[in-house]
Amino acid sequence: MNGDASPKPRLFLPFHSLTMVLHDAAAAADAAEADAGRGEEKKRRRRKRKGRGRRKKATAEEILASGFVRRWAFPDASVNDHDGDGDDGKPTGAAGRVVFEFHSHSTCSDGFLSPTVLVERAHSKGITMCPEQVDVLALTDHDTMAGVAEAVEAANKFGIRIIPGVEISAVYSPREESETEEPVHILAYYGSCGPSQFEDLENLLANIRYGRYLRAEEMLVKLSKLKMPLKWEHVAKIAGDGVAPGRVHVARAMVESGYVENLKQAFSRYLYDGGPAYAKGSEPFAEDVVRLICQTGGVATLAHPWALKNPVVVIRSLKASGLHAMEVYRSDGKLSGFGDLADRYELVKIGGSDYHGRSGQDESDLGSVALPVLAVYEFLKLAQPIWHIAMRDMLSMFADEPSDINLQKIIRFGKFNLTKEYSGVSCGKDVLDLCLSSWLNDEERENSELEAIKVKLSDTVLCDRKKCL
Repeated sequence: MNGDASPKPRLFLPFHSLTMVLHDAAAAADAAEADAGRGEEKKRRRRKRKGRGRRKKATAEEILASGFVRRWAFPDASVNDHDGDGDDGKPTGAAGRVVFEFHSHSTCSDGFLSPTVLVERAHSKGITMCPEQVDVLALTDHDTMAGVAEAVEAANKFGIRIIPGVEISAVYSPREESETEEPVHILAYYGSCGPSQFEDLENLLANIRYGRYLRAEEMLVKLSKLKMPLKWEHVAKIAGDGVAPGRVHVARAMVESGYVENLKQAFSRYLYDGGPAYAKGSEPFAEDVVRLICQTGGVATLAHPWALKNPVVVIRSLKASGLHAMEVYRSDGKLSGFGDLADRYELVKIGGSDYHGRSGQDESDLGSVALPVLAVYEFLKLAQPIWHIAMRDMLSMFADEPSDINLQKIIRFGKFNLTKEYSGVSCGKDVLDLCLSSWLNDEERENSELEAIKVKLSDTVLCDRKKCL
């Protein structure tokens, strides 16, 4: 044995101890990383809070557009262009932001609220996603304009402006073998006096509604074969008197009968396009619908294009037929892809909540789609000349033949109490003045064609006022 010192014994940690050491080290690293992340998050929150007080300043273009929008939304109000301009580029009115709702439904189709209650809802404060009231409301029931007059009457109490509208059910027919047929919904927006050829539009809508009855019957037959029988009386009662039953009415009957838990389940399992209980209606071709809307003085707008299987093909075809606009904005924001499509085909970009009044069942609330002021401005600049031509044609018809029938046509969506509102009415010109003061602002009323019609009506004696109006 030599004199070298004995080697020091090596220390070995048991495996479980080594694991604990490594675990503790990793945990410490994670904690440090988390602390750093929390620090960054706090900084981001501080920056966000600071930014809240600095709203984006509106551009000169947005300020001018806002004034235009406000003058249109409040034709009776005297609103200065610089009063209430929104710093964030949203249209504002004399009493706050001007809220537009371009897509809503009532009990006249598949909505849950009557037109009157819908308007009251639009007026009410403290809406979930939009604290202001809705100032301009488009009633766009499926395949009917039956609720517009009631909505206008209710809106007069609250100073809300109604855009007469309708959402028309249609179908895109493929042009090539690679394409597929699919349902398309076209929104039609009209001026205050409605379509210039109402009978032509109503004939189309009546045929669609008749097809809804046949479709509902076929859906009940299919559900019966799936061991889910429903009585026709049950579905008809849910739809309401005179309302053509749609899929949502069948779905509600399924819920009430205990076959499904909710409407979403009814659609996802049975009633979706091509589903086991789905049935086709008698919808016209989408291109024909667009052309008819244009012929009757309406603004043709493609509804919810994100639901289409082949949006590019459909949009291109409808644009060639005269499509004016398409929905792009939603309550969860703008869909950039569809915004690009709208730009490509030179379509005005709008949006709406598609409100049905389902009591918060996965739907956006009225007025929840925040539309940029420039989007609203572009829509109104597009719509005004279209609506004015329709109005001129209807008023000219009344001037040429001042009959009760033609008078009723121009006030179809807005009855006037002449004894109360305008006791000085004695001739056709007085009626025209009353209508125009309700429909148009001062700028819009300065029109040479309207003045010519006034002159023509100045010697026209009215029939019994109460009977006519």
